[in-house]
Amino acid sequence: MYRYDEFDERLVRERVAQFASQVERRLAGALTEEEFRPLRLKNGLYLQLHAYMLRIAVPYGTLNARQLRQLAHIADVYDRGYGHFTTRQNLQFNWPKLKDVPAILSLLADVEMHAIQTSGNCIRNVTSDHFAGVAYDEIEDPRPVAELLRQWSSLHPEFEWLGRKFKIAVTGAAHDRAVLKSHDVGLQLVRDAGGAIGYQVLVGGGLGRTPMEGKVLREFLPREKLLSYLEAILRVYNLEGRRDNKYKARIKILVHEIGIDAFRAEVEREFAEIDAPANDVDARDYARIAAFFAPPAYEDLPAVSRKLEQAQAADAELARFVEQNLFRHKQRGYTALTVSLKPIGQAPGDATSHQMRVIADLAEKYSFDEARVTHMQNVVLPHVRLDDVPEIFAVLRAEGLGSQNIGLITDILACPGLDYCALATARSIPVAQALAQHFADPAKQKEIGEFSIKISGCINACGHHHVGNIGILGLEKKGAESYQITIGGDAGDHYALGELLGPGLPAELVPEAIDRVIAVYRAQREPGESFIEAYRRIGLAPFKAAFKEVADAVA
Repeated sequence: MYRYDEFDERLVRERVAQFASQVERRLAGALTEEEFRPLRLKNGLYLQLHAYMLRIAVPYGTLNARQLRQLAHIADVYDRGYGHFTTRQNLQFNWPKLKDVPAILSLLADVEMHAIQTSGNCIRNVTSDHFAGVAYDEIEDPRPVAELLRQWSSLHPEFEWLGRKFKIAVTGAAHDRAVLKSHDVGLQLVRDAGGAIGYQVLVGGGLGRTPMEGKVLREFLPREKLLSYLEAILRVYNLEGRRDNKYKARIKILVHEIGIDAFRAEVEREFAEIDAPANDVDARDYARIAAFFAPPAYEDLPAVSRKLEQAQAADAELARFVEQNLFRHKQRGYTALTVSLKPIGQAPGDATSHQMRVIADLAEKYSFDEARVTHMQNVVLPHVRLDDVPEIFAVLRAEGLGSQNIGLITDILACPGLDYCALATARSIPVAQALAQHFADPAKQKEIGEFSIKISGCINACGHHHVGNIGILGLEKKGAESYQITIGGDAGDHYALGELLGPGLPAELVPEAIDRVIAVYRAQREPGESFIEAYRRIGLAPFKAAFKEVADAVA
């Protein structure tokens, strides 16, 4: 993991002191809410329905045990004993008091964490593949690039007040697990014909009220030109993006309105005028950062663990856990183990302070003191010996964290919705809980196979419903909650936005509607065919007809 240097430490401490003064003035009435709002947003502090919400940056999703324990301590002392892991690899506290926020930020600074630029019209937390550095299909570890971008974008004087928020994701793997095409800028590490590593640059992706798929801006950008090129992209957006309408102020709208070719021409023109030597990535700086991400001291182990095989044979739940929650590691004898934060009945992505401490202990003992937050609101232990999996699973099962459902229908992604969010138009969490209960049977989950449900409580799409195999959007209709269902979304290599099945349904009919959709899949699938593969083959019509039977009952 990257460790703060003297500059990082001073910057974060100064920001804590600055915001403490701003909070003091707000509490004293010297600042109005209108004056305070842009200041608090730059420090990750939102005003929600019932309380403030503090969003804490977890750069590219990486945490150590000390940080997890500090988050648990903050949850106990200043919140209600839990935190919420988000779709952008951050963590949110939903109940802090304004007067306590400076103390919370100081505690975060003690463990090299902060909330800077987790909100506001600026470059947000840079996200990455949660298996970065350990994935079998990786060209190169993207975390050094993500850290470089974090340092470059933090308090960047030109880009602190953009027209709207700006999100960057980066991956070094052949398979996209970072949802690149849903970001303002997506960076895919690639090799050119000569074997040199650079980036394929995507631009103009985003979800929200106007979902758009990111487009290729450059097929190959040399590594050393990354910051100059990003500066050109942001400068064109900052100058030409709309500021007259916040709903049309994202870069995706600019790219859509003028076209990718015209946008590319503008960026290339700006790029040519930038003083490249002053902006190029310095090889020594990159090497300094990359050194923090050197592989840990792995043991030389056999590829197969007889201990794990024997334990699986004696424990059906462990066998299911191995099948669903383990990911192929680049180092022989190791695995990346995903801890599901989707126990049946729990709010997706929530973790109690006790669970945070349990994960911290496991990371410290079994994963070289490292954990990762995923954009699916789970937590990964990235460096686990196969021999240690039975012991880890035993602890997780005893602590209510042993769900064997990664990638299955109960691994539901959901935003906080109307239970917390001031922007929400409907609840998300109860719908997620009802669906998880409905499909709780492990045999039923396995029979359905790989399947994603993603739920948003408003059109801002924080629950990524557009790219769920089944997407659920909660809206308000005539004073009641109504849920639109889309089908066919895909956040991975075959990126796709879902199509609407029909009119909105009340919450109590959503499980039945999804049952009907799944029945079509089960009846028409071919051997070994996943839901999304079957959908692509047979099309929308049979699913829409099945959905109509439920929708007609409402009409």
